[in-house]
This record gives sequence, C-alpha cells and structure tokens, in this order.
Amino acid sequence: MAEFFWLKSLLPALLGGAVISVFIERLLTPQPLLRRPAATWLLHAGMWLMGFAFELCLFQRPWFAATFVLAFLLFVVLVSNAKFSVLREPFIFSDFEYFTDALRHPRLYIAFLGWWRAALAIAGFAAAVYVGLAFETPLPQALWVPVTVIIAALGLVLLAVGAASLGPASFNPSADLQRLGLVGSLWRYMADERKPIDRATLPAVFEGSGVAPKTRPNIVVVQSESFFDARRLFSGIDRKVLAHWDALQRDSAQHGRLKVAAWGANTVRTEFSFLSGLDIDSLGVHKFNPYRKLARQGIATLASHLRAQGYRTVCVHPYPASFYNRDIVFPLMGFDEFIDIKRFDAAAKSGPYIGDVAVAEKIGALLGASADENDRPLFIFAITMENHGPLHWEKLSDAERREHFTAPLPMACNDLAVYVRHLANADKMVALLRDQLAASPTPAWLCFYGDHVPIMADVYAALAEPDGDTEYVIWGNRRGDSAPVTRDMRIADLAATLLRQVNKVGDA
Repeated sequence: MAEFFWLKSLLPALLGGAVISVFIERLLTPQPLLRRPAATWLLHAGMWLMGFAFELCLFQRPWFAATFVLAFLLFVVLVSNAKFSVLREPFIFSDFEYFTDALRHPRLYIAFLGWWRAALAIAGFAAAVYVGLAFETPLPQALWVPVTVIIAALGLVLLAVGAASLGPASFNPSADLQRLGLVGSLWRYMADERKPIDRATLPAVFEGSGVAPKTRPNIVVVQSESFFDARRLFSGIDRKVLAHWDALQRDSAQHGRLKVAAWGANTVRTEFSFLSGLDIDSLGVHKFNPYRKLARQGIATLASHLRAQGYRTVCVHPYPASFYNRDIVFPLMGFDEFIDIKRFDAAAKSGPYIGDVAVAEKIGALLGASADENDRPLFIFAITMENHGPLHWEKLSDAERREHFTAPLPMACNDLAVYVRHLANADKMVALLRDQLAASPTPAWLCFYGDHVPIMADVYAALAEPDGDTEYVIWGNRRGDSAPVTRDMRIADLAATLLRQVNKVGDA
C-alpha cells in the first residue's frame, strides 16, 4: 500500500515535469517547431527520463528531481536566448565547454548573459534544492532503486531509438534548433563531432606556395579584436581616429573588405580559417569551434608551412594561453613559441585588457632580437585583446568624446564611444608596426585584419546593423611604388593572398 502511495507521488512528478519541459523549450528563440520528426521527440523524452533518473538516484525525491532538471533546462534556454540576442546564434553542443570558461573568465561571458538571467538561474537551482530537501520525503529504499533503474533503462531505449533515426544537421544552428528541437540539435552536433576526421579530404591550401628564397622576409600578421571601420556605421566619428590605417591602405599592396567567419565573438572561427586557409563552412560541425577536435589532428597551416621553410613561428596573445586551448593546439598547428599574458606587464593595460600598443611593442622587441641574433626569419601572429567586450562596462569622459567625435552620439550609443576609443589605439598600433618595419633593414610584410564586428546591440538598434564584414590590409616595406589593389575577399583566402604578394616582390 505504501508503495502504491509513492507511485502516485512519482508519476505526477515524472509526467508533469516532462510536459513542463516542452513548454520551457518553447521559450527558445528561435522557437522549435512542434511538428517535427518523431526521433527528436524520442530524444527529448529519453533525455528527460535520464536526467530525472540521475537526480532521483542522488536524492530519492521525485519532485526535487523534476524541479532540478527543469531548472537546468531553463538555464540552458536563458543562455541560448542571451547568446542569440548578441551573436545571432542559439546554444549549440560545443558551448557546454564555455560553462567552465565562464568560471575562469567571467568578464567575457556573464556580462552578455545578463546579471538578472544569472541571478534567476541561481535562484531557480537554490529554490529547487531548498523545497526538495526541506519539504519532500524521500522514496522508500525498497522502491527507490528499482524505480530508478526502470526509468533510466526506458530513457536509454528512447535515446537509442531516437538517435538511430535522427536525420542529418544543416549546421545552420537556428534552422537545426527549429527542425530538431533543443535536445535533437544538441545530440546531432555531439554525434557528428565524435565522428572520425578524414584529413585527406581537406585541401592542401599552401602546397606549392613557398616564400621566395632570395628574400625570406619577416612576416607579421595581426588579428585585431573586433576591428572594423566604424566610420561607415556613424558619420560623426572623427576621420582622424583611423588616420594611420588610412595611410597604410594608401601605401599598401592590397586592401579591402573581409568576409569573416564570426559575428560579435567566436574569434577562433576567423582565426582558424585564416591560419588553415579552409572555408569554415566546409568543416561541418567543426566550424563552430575548430580547436575542440579538428585542430588537434595536426592540420596544415600558414605557420607550419612557413616553419617548414626555415621560419621561427611565434604567436603573441596578451591573454592566458589556455583560453580556447590554444596552448594545446597551437604547437600542433606549427607554432614554435606562444607569448601570452604572463610576458606582459599589468601596467600595459588599456581598459580591462592588455593594450594594442603594448602588443606592438612586444612585436618590435621580437623583431629587434631576431635582427641582433641574425636569427631565422620570423613569422609573428598576434591576436589582440584590447577591444574585447563587454564595452558597456567601460565609461568615456566628455573630453574623450570630443576628441573622437565630430557630432553628438544618439542615445544608447555609449558602447560605440568606448569602442572608438580602443579603435584609436588600434590605429596607434598600426603606426608603430609600420614605423618598426619601415626602419628595418630586413624585408618585412604586415597583414592586419579584424576578426569580427563588436557586440553593440543597442548601437545597432539606434543606427544600423553592419553586414559583419571587417577590413584587411597587406603592406610591405620593400614593395615599390605600384598602386595598391583594392579587393574584397573571404578570410579563408587571406593567407594565400599574403603569400602571393610576398612572392611577387621577392621574385621581382
């Protein structure tokens, strides 16, 4: 009789929670379709049963188990909607990795989730724990174990059947979320990421494009955080903010607009596409974070290509090398040395991050040391951090606004004001690098480009949303007086274009 009583308590929690989970999923943006393949509903039900069984195994309380699983689902929905609002992309499987990154680097994540969302999620978990442990009586020992086993077994069966008949993904996260549902899309991406990678199917982008042996110039590439010409967004930005950039373009071998692989964040997509020369959209599920698995396979890159030709290859990034697992994947991608934030003085910050000028000075020191030691030619790949958000946590004085703007900013555009201050420092970096390389007795090339446009949702709502393209320039200190080429291109083509420009001058 007691067992029957507890079953009456268990079933409402189990079934009622399953129904509520569907309503929580409906809060997603974009909203998953209700009419979707049966396999997606089997996966949803199977995952619900497995989550419920796990919590029931730990705490023996059915209502607590249901509430806890629902609270976690709500948290994922809130995170997904926050991500979609700023990055135009919902939550995907590889984003689970960022939960631990958010604990190690909270500034990069919590500000975009929003404090109220974070507080709501924490309150939900706290309420679930308190109510469950304080007011619910645990199941009898004789009932708890067999019920948990039965629920888990049923969940496994539903997951197996659903996974076996789940259709392919398009790797358009919004479309996949709508068509497959949250659990279905997460499962599809997880399964595809675990498939073996056939490196033979990847094109050898740099094969046969060796650097002209007569010159073997130093090559400096700067991936500038959130760099784009914001003057095309708002005409009230003083033209002098990018005066050195304009001068470099006029004297360049080539410049233009760059179609990058990311919007607002996910720098590694643009970064990997540049270094590998691979179109990010050709990589399937690995396009979302190539450093999770693909880059660990020893993919040929610009760095490995140049190292094979005698170059010393160095990455400069004023942030912990472990972020995005660069400390693991960059040696596999052909880099001899990684200079991270440990090699910078804390006083070199401009805002919350190491400034662009300090990065330029570090590059200059590397070039100088190489010249003094008559070392191998250098390939330096610098990844800046200064203009990384959250911009809305910084302030700008009235004097700085007058310095950088010729017209008043519209309301809700403080982020743009802060962004332009850092953009001016990126311009100073351009000037320093050009001066360093122009004074060098060694032939040298500079490639400078932006990884993505910045996150400024309020600014875009007040002004206009940019198309997502950034800018690039290729400049050499020995290239002669030929007129620059103006050409727009994809980020995947930029490294090969750089090598062609280097060889054009080297063969002259």
